[in-house]
Amino acid sequence: MNIQLSDHFGLKKLLRFTLPSIVMMIFTSVYGVVDGFFVSNFVGKTPFAAVNFIMPFLMILGAVGFMFGTGGSALIAITVGAGDRKKADRLFSLFVYVSGLCGIAIAVFGILFIRPIASLLGAEGAMLDQCVSYGRVILVTLPAYMLQFEFQSFFATAEKPQLGLAVTIAAGVTNMVLDALFVAVFKWGLLGAAAATALSQAVGGLLPLIYFARPNTSILRLTRTRFDGKALLKACTNGSSELMTNISMSLVSMLYNIQLIRYAGEDGVAAYGVLMYVNLVFLAAFIGYSVGCAPVVGYHFGAADYAELKSLLKKSLTVIAVFSVSMFCLAELLAKPLSMLFVGYDPGLFDLTRQGFKIYSFSFLFAGLAIYGSSFFTALGNGLISALISFLRTLVFQTAAVLIFPLIWGIDGIWMSIVAAELLAAVVTALFLIGKRRKYHY
Repeated sequence: MNIQLSDHFGLKKLLRFTLPSIVMMIFTSVYGVVDGFFVSNFVGKTPFAAVNFIMPFLMILGAVGFMFGTGGSALIAITVGAGDRKKADRLFSLFVYVSGLCGIAIAVFGILFIRPIASLLGAEGAMLDQCVSYGRVILVTLPAYMLQFEFQSFFATAEKPQLGLAVTIAAGVTNMVLDALFVAVFKWGLLGAAAATALSQAVGGLLPLIYFARPNTSILRLTRTRFDGKALLKACTNGSSELMTNISMSLVSMLYNIQLIRYAGEDGVAAYGVLMYVNLVFLAAFIGYSVGCAPVVGYHFGAADYAELKSLLKKSLTVIAVFSVSMFCLAELLAKPLSMLFVGYDPGLFDLTRQGFKIYSFSFLFAGLAIYGSSFFTALGNGLISALISFLRTLVFQTAAVLIFPLIWGIDGIWMSIVAAELLAAVVTALFLIGKRRKYHY
């Protein structure tokens, strides 16, 4: 039975509706991890460090897709809730077309300037050449990568989260199979891993484009549109928190890499890469739930159904709490086997990675609240608060901690900095939720 945004959402129905988005985000993260596994175990430690070194820059370039997806889907959901389906289609089409054009322009910029940027960040020698080679292949399909992120939000808004999950699985399986074929069988090395990822991104971005361009059973379809500067500005403002989150996370990752090279050399970058893979998968559950829940929140806010809005927030906070404790326990249990899986071939690197895991896992106790809180305010149309939460969480708190903590605790201070940042962000989010409860009637 198809779940509609206008339904009443009990806990079971809410989980059923958001589960495809959760699995979709986790799967997207997992198939990114596959690159790291094959590169580390079949190509070597330096190429593995190169992939993780250049990835934050590539993520910054792709973040525009998240901005249009989350900011645009909130605006579309509110429009659907208000009963104007034709306008919703026009807005949906506008956001897709504009983000596609932006993707092409950004890809060209990235291909031209990736070498000087990688060099400026500290890459040199063989590692610099590998950063450039890997990055340029990935950038060829950047427009599709941006659309893939965007459609992850739009599928939920279109009441087709299961279809979004199917597309993500198709892209993920493409990446996994081609990674094994190109890297492990054909021995194409780093370029093989890059080609596998690029082709999987093409699958994830182009299949939804074909679906929405044709007559379909969702509530959205690509149509002719007209330029609407006010709507674009609103979507960009509303989605600025997600843009800020992705850009800030990438900038902070670059700063982490700089600090890790200083305190632990190339091994530090490699160890951080393993932690980031696990972090991506675990936080994907929070992000997926938030993305899946946002259209429901936006619809009921647009329909002025405040009782349902209050119920959604209460249930969501319960879900986030359960997720948080579960992820902390799982991270502690998996610290050794996951470290062994990625870097077991190097005893020193293995010990460094396992120690980082043991500290880093505490961050999962606090990360979910800020992630959901930021998405919740985006869905309500308050991009300012959403962006502020993201800005503090992913940039201000982490930057301050990663610069100060290592001076006191050395390499362990780098792992501790994320824990402190997530804790402070959770406190800020709780204060905003309490302070705005009367304005939004939740």
